[in-house]
Amino acid sequence: MRLALWQGTSPAADLEAALIQAEAALAAAAALDAAALVLPEVWLPGYNQPDIPTRALPLDSPPLHRLSAAAKHHRCALVTGYAERDGTRIYNSAACFGPDGSLLANYRKIQLYGPREKALYTPGDAYATFPLGTESVAILICYDIEFAPHIKTLADRGVTTILAPTANMQPFTHVIRHTVPAMAANHGITIAYANYCGTEGDLTYVGGSLIVGPHGEILAQAGDTPALLIADIPPRDPTRLSTQSADLRAAT
Repeated sequence: MRLALWQGTSPAADLEAALIQAEAALAAAAALDAAALVLPEVWLPGYNQPDIPTRALPLDSPPLHRLSAAAKHHRCALVTGYAERDGTRIYNSAACFGPDGSLLANYRKIQLYGPREKALYTPGDAYATFPLGTESVAILICYDIEFAPHIKTLADRGVTTILAPTANMQPFTHVIRHTVPAMAANHGITIAYANYCGTEGDLTYVGGSLIVGPHGEILAQAGDTPALLIADIPPRDPTRLSTQSADLRAAT
């Protein structure tokens, strides 16, 4: 399967600009035969925007309907991060629309990062997995990907690919350099990690979005400017896949 991700600057609460960027990236990804495109964390309205509760969107909202229609038009699945309103609760969420425009998954971030996220959002409490092409896919969001128990649980459930919107900022460059490749290699799983670049308010993003294969190899990686990444997921070589999960011994 061929994956794509878009690394862009924050749309800064301009939903029309966010949708135009997403549609352009989706058109390019589809033209290059990608099966799916991943956008950054809270792409709608932008990760570090003020008044997130007033800007949060229900899943059944015009901007998300527009992205669903774009996925259907281009016959390419799309994962977008967004601030989700569900009644009185706000979630840091990511929706995946399939190549027919249908909703394949709506995942709510489990591991909220730092005091700001914990004050804004209700944590999620469930994984979201679904088939896409020949892969069994899950969504995790940013900080989630740094927790080995989540990766192990998904791998043990047969997940082969994780699509991860993120908003990784300075000084946490170790995540793109070491953590994501190690998680992929240690659990035999492909990870597409879509970050922002540039600045947003008091945050400077590290860029470095990447697609990592199941043996820990970096298949494509961005620098610190806007970029569309495309990579083919390589065949999983059973002789190279990690056996940690089967070999793990409990200790007291």
